[in-house]
Amino acid sequence: MKIIAVGMNYAAHNKELHHSLELSEPTIFMKSDSSLLKDGKPFFIPDFSSEIHYETEIVIKINRLGKNIAERFAHRYYDEVTVGIDFTARDLQNKLRAEGLPWEISKAFDNSAAVGTFIPLDRAGDIDRIPFHLEINGQKVQEGNTSDMLFSVDKIVAYVSRFFTLKIGDLIYTGTPVGVGPVKIDDHLQGYIGERKLLDFYVR
Repeated sequence: MKIIAVGMNYAAHNKELHHSLELSEPTIFMKSDSSLLKDGKPFFIPDFSSEIHYETEIVIKINRLGKNIAERFAHRYYDEVTVGIDFTARDLQNKLRAEGLPWEISKAFDNSAAVGTFIPLDRAGDIDRIPFHLEINGQKVQEGNTSDMLFSVDKIVAYVSRFFTLKIGDLIYTGTPVGVGPVKIDDHLQGYIGERKLLDFYVR
C-alpha cells in the first residue's frame, strides 16, 4: 500500500506558505506505510518537532490496478473517498527546504497520515465539487472545496500513474486548502465532508 500526496494544489494555501511557483504539473511526494493513522487512534506529537501543522485533505482510495491511465478514464480507478490529515513538521520542513535538502522526514514520519472512514463516492457527490472542513475543539479551522483545486482528482490520478503503478488500496491525498495551523496536546480533531463526520481523534 502506497500513500501518495499532492502539495501546493490550492492557490490560496500556496500564498499562505509564500509559494509563488507557477505550477504546470502536480507536485507529488510520498508518505510511508507506517504514516497511516486510522480508526480514530490518537496522534502523538513527536519529540523531533515543536511545530506540527494539520493539513486537511480529500483522500481517495484506488480500487484497481493501473499504469499510464488516461485522464478521461481516471474516474474508473477510485470509488471511495474520505477526509484525512497530512500532518507536517513545519519547523523541520522549513529548515530542510532552506538548505535545499529533501524534506520527506517532515511529511512521512510515523502516524503523519490520519485518514477517516471511507464512503462511496456517490454519497459524497461530484468529485470536483466536494466541500470539506476540519474542526478543532468544536471550532471550524479549515474549509475547502475540490472545485478550488489547481489540478483535479482525475488529472492527479493520470499524472501519478505515469510514474507509479497504482494498486488496489493505495491512497492519494489530494492537497490542502488555506487555513493550516498547529496542533497541541489534547486537541480534538473532527473532519467532515459536507455535514458528514468521517474523522474523529485526539492529539496526545
